[in-house]
Amino acid sequence: MDQAPVKFKICLVGATEVGKSSLLQRFACDEFSERYLSTLGTKVAKKPVVLESSEGPIQITLIIYDIMGQRSLRDSLKEAYFHGAQGILAVCDLTRETTLDELHDWVRIAKEQAGDVPVVFLGNKVDLRDRFPIDEARLLDEATRHRAPHFLTSAKTAENVEAAFRTLAAAIAARTGLVLA
Repeated sequence: MDQAPVKFKICLVGATEVGKSSLLQRFACDEFSERYLSTLGTKVAKKPVVLESSEGPIQITLIIYDIMGQRSLRDSLKEAYFHGAQGILAVCDLTRETTLDELHDWVRIAKEQAGDVPVVFLGNKVDLRDRFPIDEARLLDEATRHRAPHFLTSAKTAENVEAAFRTLAAAIAARTGLVLA
């Protein structure tokens, strides 16, 4: 029996320069660039993943929206960006404390449009450990506040990037009735 195609829309949210585009590039293409290009509007990428269930493997295509970090434009276009989202990756830059402070608002606004969807919190740029003003305990507190898992990631080294996206995909699959092993 062939499985019907399953697609999940997920949104990467967070302030400018936290590494959302780099995380997307690492996950979707296994590439990283040191060059910074600000996201205007949104970037979209697709990546198939296979999750295991009690019925066997489930093929899922993640449709990933990289949402710009400019707060003023986010507020005016939030309905278009977050409509139909089934999950959120909330990203902060571990070297800039204000980016963690802003995540609560990002998640709140996304959930106002998408509903109570699964969230995974990412503290990005873990490869810069010597420059951390953000303690992992603070990231854990924010994730716990939203009943969400968290990961320390690095788009540069690929640390925990695959695990973070797969964790969100599994949470969405469980929520939508695809029973996972």
